Amino acid sequence: MATGKINVSVDNIFPLIKKFLYSDHEIFLRELISNATDATLKLKHLTSIGEASVEYGNPIIEIKVDKEGKKIHIIDQGLGMTEDEVKKYINEVAFSGAEEFLDKYKDSAKDSGIIGHFGLGFYSAFMVASKVEIITKSFKDEPAVHWSCDGSPNFDLEPSDKTERGTEIVLHVADDSTEFLEDQRINELLSKYNKFMPVPIKFGTRTETLPKPEGAKEEDAAPTEEVDNIINNPTPAWTKQPADLETKDYQEFYRELYPMQFEEPLFHIHLNVDYPFHLTGILYFPRLSNDLNTQKDKIQLYQNQVYVTDNVEGIVPEFLMMLRGVVDSPDIPLNVSRSYLQADGAVKKISSYITRKVADKLSSLFKNNREDFEAKWNDIKIVIEYGMLSEDKFFEKADKFALYPTVDGKFYTFEELQENLKANQTDKDGKLVILYASDKEAQHSYIEAAKAKDYQVLLLDSPIISHLMQKLETSKENISFTRVDADHIENLIKKDEEQISKLSDEEKETLKKELEETIANKSYTIQLEAMDSAASPFIITEPEFMRRMKEMQQTGGGGMFGMGNMPEMYNLIVNTNSPLVSEILTTKTAKKKERLINQSLDLARLSKGLLKGEELTNFIKRSYEMVK
Repeated sequence: MATGKINVSVDNIFPLIKKFLYSDHEIFLRELISNATDATLKLKHLTSIGEASVEYGNPIIEIKVDKEGKKIHIIDQGLGMTEDEVKKYINEVAFSGAEEFLDKYKDSAKDSGIIGHFGLGFYSAFMVASKVEIITKSFKDEPAVHWSCDGSPNFDLEPSDKTERGTEIVLHVADDSTEFLEDQRINELLSKYNKFMPVPIKFGTRTETLPKPEGAKEEDAAPTEEVDNIINNPTPAWTKQPADLETKDYQEFYRELYPMQFEEPLFHIHLNVDYPFHLTGILYFPRLSNDLNTQKDKIQLYQNQVYVTDNVEGIVPEFLMMLRGVVDSPDIPLNVSRSYLQADGAVKKISSYITRKVADKLSSLFKNNREDFEAKWNDIKIVIEYGMLSEDKFFEKADKFALYPTVDGKFYTFEELQENLKANQTDKDGKLVILYASDKEAQHSYIEAAKAKDYQVLLLDSPIISHLMQKLETSKENISFTRVDADHIENLIKKDEEQISKLSDEEKETLKKELEETIANKSYTIQLEAMDSAASPFIITEPEFMRRMKEMQQTGGGGMFGMGNMPEMYNLIVNTNSPLVSEILTTKTAKKKERLINQSLDLARLSKGLLKGEELTNFIKRSYEMVK
């Protein structure tokens, strides 16, 4: 029997590992199963090239929990280790980076996630164990060995009677980690971290029902048998070639990833690149609402089929974080700071590749089946609009397939929109005015006024549309977006012809003074305008610029204009050519004049959706009295 001291200058490193990595203490199982997987796959490689004269067979990794003995066993059928290899890989190499690890991560190690980079993966076992044993037999014709360590730098190494190739790790679970002796907790960890590991993982057994034998009676119970409970899928869809998969395979994998999602994804994008970096994965477009809140089911990041995190910020472009699926790459540094990650060249290339791949897929869907793309537009627009805002390269590609729907259900690309509107919606200064509504029902009367002039009205209702319109107005020439309730119809698209007012300047001055004295709410800016006599007498509008700045501020970005918490601002436009307005001016009775003004104002407010609560109740009561 040999005894010795682990080659490390820190007297007692294990409590430090436990302290620094405590928030991630559950990763011990991921690290140990990853090591077992590596040992198994290395053996597969050596047998395939003829360097290991053993039969590879169908090896599995087995997890056993001995609750009474307070032990967890991780058993593999991989390479195994000789005595010299145990000394080299467990006692020396493991700590070659220990001091660097402690120095670099003494403040942030608990957030670093994976620790195998420093050779400490195996020693994550000491986060949950007071003692660890390794019983191992190499595939080479050499004796088996038994290594044990109680969490101090001291270890014991002696011969073992193990006869089968592979390694068994035995964890003597510490008193503060007994949660890991519960089958449910181990199942939870295996499902989280090892669901798609490339070697089958067994945890217990399950009962399987067999077909009834021939001649069995209907009331006879079907025979059963105990079979290995394999908890993982070693060949998930993203590890296969797209040519080998059908639509149903992608749908089944989606359900495997998100068992609580009952709605099918709209479409998928298969990522598969070997150069200049290695990346595989599948991204799914779910049905998305206008809600910009973080999605519950996030994209999962794997490294060689080992789950790492669902925090893929910096790797997946921000605008695609609302998608779902898997990204797997061995080229992403996993235990460095977020700022380092964002500056890393390989990560930037990966992010650019994902952006390009998504843009190409969307472009292809648009070209190959435009009708289907239009049908899905409302479910995917938020991602595309966000991408156009945040990524210039995506904007260039998306500009050809991004759609602009009308209130009547037609869809235009921006180029088609320009072509379709230019004859009728170009103002006297040569600028194309694109009219839009954000709520078809609330802005119905304004939409109808625009339609009466044969103007097309778009329906743009996403929460970030104000930001996108701003970008389009600065990147395109001679265009502006104006919401239909931003002004009266004559002013929305100013033409050369102007309406002549029936009222003289003196009458207009008198009218304005009377309106200002009667209307109690001083937040309305009163404007007298000459319009068609059939147009509404009173119209309430919201100035486009101020309203848009307020909307942008609410979704982030408005603060740059220094607006603070901007108040609601409305214009009250009074049609000087309306017969009712003439009647208001000529009415001699002050009470009747006041009633006409207030009733007209409330009708305008009702049309704009601003009449609510007590004011609405009073308006209805007053209206019934007028009917009487």
